[in-house]
Amino acid sequence: MTNELPKNMTPEEIDQRTVFHPSTHLKNHAHGKAGTPRIIDRGDGITITDRQGKQLIDAFAGLYCTNVGYNRQEITEAISKQAEKLAFYHSYVGHSHDPLITLSERLIRMAPKGMSKVYYGQSGSDANETQAKLVWYYSNILGRPEKKKIISRQRAYHGSSVTSGSMTGLPVFHNAFDLPLPQIKHTTTPHWYWNHEEGETEEQFSKRCADDLEKMILDEGPETVAAFIAEPVLGTGGIIPPPKGYWAEIQKVLKKYDVLLIADEVVTGFGRIGADFGSDYYGMEPDLMTVAKGITSGYLPLSGVIVGEKVWEVLEKGADEMGPIGHGYTYSAHPLCVAAANANLDIIEREGLTANARDTGAYMQEQMQAAFGDHPLVAEVRGVGLLSALEFAADGAKRKAFDPSLKVGARVSTACNERGLIARAMPHGDILGYAPPLIVNREQVDQIIAISREAVDAVTDELVREGSMKAA
Repeated sequence: MTNELPKNMTPEEIDQRTVFHPSTHLKNHAHGKAGTPRIIDRGDGITITDRQGKQLIDAFAGLYCTNVGYNRQEITEAISKQAEKLAFYHSYVGHSHDPLITLSERLIRMAPKGMSKVYYGQSGSDANETQAKLVWYYSNILGRPEKKKIISRQRAYHGSSVTSGSMTGLPVFHNAFDLPLPQIKHTTTPHWYWNHEEGETEEQFSKRCADDLEKMILDEGPETVAAFIAEPVLGTGGIIPPPKGYWAEIQKVLKKYDVLLIADEVVTGFGRIGADFGSDYYGMEPDLMTVAKGITSGYLPLSGVIVGEKVWEVLEKGADEMGPIGHGYTYSAHPLCVAAANANLDIIEREGLTANARDTGAYMQEQMQAAFGDHPLVAEVRGVGLLSALEFAADGAKRKAFDPSLKVGARVSTACNERGLIARAMPHGDILGYAPPLIVNREQVDQIIAISREAVDAVTDELVREGSMKAA
């Protein structure tokens, strides 16, 4: 017996027989019940082209990451030049290289006030694993061995490894994995539309979210709660900007109980919402920050944990007591990935892409509201910068959701795809998400919205014919 496949199989069939895809219905994919896999052949600007020659506008930038767009030769050339000089060396026990020093100085200069050092990994998931270990180490060095719990939020996304998957507040990442870990807790989703009480303003709702957090801290015991981890804008949970006053209220609670703030900037970092970081945009004062995705625009895998001075001082104290820190990844600060990051950030700075995200993003939000604000299928249009979402409901005014079996969000996403547009069906609710590359212009935004309107109208007509919603 061998594992050799038949000679006449297509690439699509070989994929189905050999590839374990993430976030995929494994049986349907392996047995062709989900159709054939789409093989992506190339990308350029804000478009990708599949093996069959179909071109699509990628209005989700891969997975929020190709901020400078596809096929940027400056980045591929930087990778190539670095590979010719030094393709790999580790960063253990004080080893470094020039691109790493350049990138680290740059990140600290960009980061909010009070940040001190950068630790590198390969993904947001491993960076948030590092965050948890640093929080636990921090508490141990301070002689607070019971202060270990980390509070996240329902519908948060922080990764899919063991600890980061526990921080994630989406059940699909917990089911049958024995997650979440018991020391990870989840508090209220800051989504005003679904969760506000009748007559409750955004500011009042934000105060209630903070009260919920305080109650959880008190119920668990303030002496046991070490950190609060949060995305400045909820990403995979539905692209949900915080309600008015949210971060001011939350930070009051964290400071009151000496709870560290971990800002997960994997999606919002490097210009996505019109500022270098979401922490800047919302006035957050993080003790630790997580970065990934936009740091290289996805050209190579790289993540970072940016450590604030308060935490760093304790880590130094730990070195005096414990010796070298017992944490490391072989590919931390990989030279090729760091070279990609420097070239990518050069482009973002030179082309003013953060400002474009702010200005073109504002245009996108206005046009989304104009196109969908009174659409019978759309309950809420929301977003900030170049993050946007449409939430669909059977009756938006009464906050009546569709039966999940109708899969309205997925159907609209498919309808967009058929018309040459990638917009993402989010995994919690009937939501269509947008996060186009930061190079997008107004004409392309108009095209994205026009295709989306066609798709939303088509699905609306289907639902009316099926009797799942009333005609407008």
